[in-house]
Amino acid sequence: MRQNNYSPTAKYWPLIGILCAAALAACDNGAANTSASADKDDDDDTPPIPVEVLTPFRGDVYAMYSGTASLETEEEALIVAKVGGEVRQLLVEEGDPVKAGDILARLDGDRLRLEMQRALANLKKLEQEYNRTVELKEKGLVSAGAFEGIKYELDSLRAAYDLARLEYSYTDIRAPIDGVISERFIKVGNTISANDEAFRITDMDPLLSYLFVPEKEFRRLRPGQPARMTVDAAPGEDFVASILRISPVVDPQTGTFKVTLAVTDPSGRLKPGMFGRFRIVYDKRENVLLVPRMAVLEDETQKSVFIVEDGLARRQKIQTGYAMGENVEVVEGLSGGETVITLGQSGLKDGAEVTVIAAETPAAG
Repeated sequence: MRQNNYSPTAKYWPLIGILCAAALAACDNGAANTSASADKDDDDDTPPIPVEVLTPFRGDVYAMYSGTASLETEEEALIVAKVGGEVRQLLVEEGDPVKAGDILARLDGDRLRLEMQRALANLKKLEQEYNRTVELKEKGLVSAGAFEGIKYELDSLRAAYDLARLEYSYTDIRAPIDGVISERFIKVGNTISANDEAFRITDMDPLLSYLFVPEKEFRRLRPGQPARMTVDAAPGEDFVASILRISPVVDPQTGTFKVTLAVTDPSGRLKPGMFGRFRIVYDKRENVLLVPRMAVLEDETQKSVFIVEDGLARRQKIQTGYAMGENVEVVEGLSGGETVITLGQSGLKDGAEVTVIAAETPAAG
C-alpha cells in the first residue's frame, strides 16, 4: 500500500509566498520615500530671523527712590475774634496773600473806644494829683503812706488804660503769620462773639510732603538731597524739592521711616492737597555703558543679551547696574563695540541665523 504525504494546507503555500513578497516590496518603497523626504527637507534652508539692533552707548544714570504723597503745609493759623462786635469791614478775600500784622477785618469798636477814653481820662486826672502829691511830700506835708497809696493807684489806672487800649485794638482782626487766606468764615454785618472763627491763613512756602520709605533705603537718604516732583495738574513739568528732615526711627509695624520733603514753587501753582510723585536722587554714575532695557533677557540665575556675529545670534551674559527710564547700565559682559539685538530676540536660540532689518539710533540716558 502506498503512503499518502499530502497536507491540506500545501495548496496555499504559493499564495503565501506571493503576499510576503508584496509586503517586503511595500516596506522597501516606504523606507525609500521617507529617506527621500528627509533628504528633501535637509536641502531646504531655514530663513534668517529678522532683528533690530543697536550699538551700546554711553551716558549718565541716576539711582533714585520714587514715592508718592500729597502736598501739605507746615504753618497754618485759624484766626478767631478776640472781642465781640459787628463786622464793619472786610479787607481781604480767599486767595489773597497777606503778611503778619496785616488787618483782615474791622469790628464795631465804639464801646471799647469809649471805655479806653474813660480809662485815659481817669489816668490823666490821677497823674495830676500824683504830681501835686510829689511836691507836697518834698515839703514834708504828705505822709509816706499816703504817697505810696496814690502811687499804687496810679499804677493801677495805667494798667486799666493799657488793657482798654489792647481790647480796642482787637477790633482790628490781624494776620498772625505770612500766608494766603484759605478760608473766610465771616461776612459784613455779622455780629460775632469772642473766640468765633474768622479766617484761616495757610503758609504756602514751603509746601511739605511726607514719604514713608522702606528701612533698606535708610542709609541712602540724607537731609539736603535734591528731589523732583510732578503733579497731575501740571503734566510734563518738574518741580524742585529737597529732603528737609529725616526721622531717626523706623516704625516696627510698617518697617518704614518718615522723610519730610520741602517743595518750592515761586509760580504759586501748587496747592495743598495735590498728589505728588517724587523722585529722590541719591547717586549718579557718569559716562557708563548703556543698552535699552528691552534688549536684556532675564531668568532666575542670570541676565544676558543677544549680539550679532557674522550673521549669527550669540547669547552674551552680562551684569547690570542702575536702570533709568528705558536704559540699563551694563557693568560687565560688553565692551561697547558689539551689535546688540533689541527687537526679535524673544525665542531666539544661540547660533540662529539672523538678518538685520533696522539699526536703532542710541538715546543716551
